[in-house]
Amino acid sequence: MESRSPEETRRLAVALSPLLRPGDVVSLGGDLGAGKTTFVQGLAVGLGIRDRVTSPSFVLLKEYLGGRYPLIHMDVYRLERMQEVVDLGYDEFLDPSHIVVVEWGDMVEPLLPKEHLSIQMSYGNDESHREIVLQPRGAQWDLRMQTVRVLVEELFSVDRDDVYIPPGARPGSPPRPRPGPPFGPPPEELL
Repeated sequence: MESRSPEETRRLAVALSPLLRPGDVVSLGGDLGAGKTTFVQGLAVGLGIRDRVTSPSFVLLKEYLGGRYPLIHMDVYRLERMQEVVDLGYDEFLDPSHIVVVEWGDMVEPLLPKEHLSIQMSYGNDESHREIVLQPRGAQWDLRMQTVRVLVEELFSVDRDDVYIPPGARPGSPPRPRPGPPFGPPPEELL
């Protein structure tokens, strides 16, 4: 799929968040600056986490509590060897009571559980466009991809200038002024 803005990337993550369960691992890979942290911000919003989500590049790991499920956000970009990830106790961070998102997860693919969702993000046609590819790994994610496809089609198949359908309005009725994105604007600290 193609995201035309950071807000669309966040909305995609918000739309995917209801499918995530404790113990799930999401691997984010792709181009530097393509929106991996922006995606995690959307996941956090979708999970009801109110904390400001920032890149854990220098601290390697951040834990966010207070949402529907706790979220561990890892960034392994600064690690030079896979052994460094192992030495840090990576397997201990795969907490079955948390959702774990690993930025640059493609760099540590052999360490990821067999069942995970891999998301590749790359630059699109211009500076604000991103190509986002969801790749299920394992039977569990293969099954969930049916729901993911429906969510993504609904989110991205409509005219992007009129994504919001106000409560009570029926599709096909005359459009009303658009009050904002369908999931509400992200908290100001995310912008």
